Amino acid sequence: MAYDQVPHHIAIVMDGNGRWANKRYLPRIAGHRQGVESLKRCAKACDARGVRVLTVFAFSSENWKRPTEEVSSLMDLFAMALTREVKQLKEDGVQLRFVGDRRGLSPRVLRSMEEGEAATAGNTRLVLNACFNYGGRWDIAQAAQKLADQGLPITEVNLNRAMSMAHVADPDLVIRTGGEHRLSNFLLWQTAYSEFFFTDVLWPDFDEAALDQAIASFAQRERRFGMTSDQLDGEPTSADAV
Repeated sequence: MAYDQVPHHIAIVMDGNGRWANKRYLPRIAGHRQGVESLKRCAKACDARGVRVLTVFAFSSENWKRPTEEVSSLMDLFAMALTREVKQLKEDGVQLRFVGDRRGLSPRVLRSMEEGEAATAGNTRLVLNACFNYGGRWDIAQAAQKLADQGLPITEVNLNRAMSMAHVADPDLVIRTGGEHRLSNFLLWQTAYSEFFFTDVLWPDFDEAALDQAIASFAQRERRFGMTSDQLDGEPTSADAV
């Protein structure tokens, strides 16, 4: 596949961990553990295919509504996975960034996040954004509040600069696993012109072949960004002829 057919930035709603575990009569946390392995595999595959930014929905602001035991287990898994994987991420050239509201997170989780970001800050091969305690509506609201605090007008340009993902370009391709067809409050501002790919594959089963299928679908899309096909081809339009 040609390099220019590969999206620069892929964002993924990693859905289906719990259902994967339920199908195997395992506790839900087992599905989340397997989901970590799938993320590691996906990050390596993205890097190998020329993707430069990977953003994943790790924990939404709505996930706090889940059973307390599951949330607690997820926080423990998150902290342990960070501690275990940061060294490898650093060696692989992955820059780890956390996006989301850090208020209310435990000192242990915050420390793991800060240490992971610091350890990989100089890496440039792949930016891995983990959206943790994140919601798209929160993101827009915090950006607007930031501008208000600075006395700046609320314009599209200013809002874009104040969003939590301002350090990377908007996603070219959004993938959602698990058979659902919705954004679930993920990157509402940033996905205005993203292409979407939905798959029934549960996240722990998402492998290189599934990623290639999504990228192949993306490569067939015509991204016009409000223009016409003729404009993209450099051909004169009726407006040009006037």
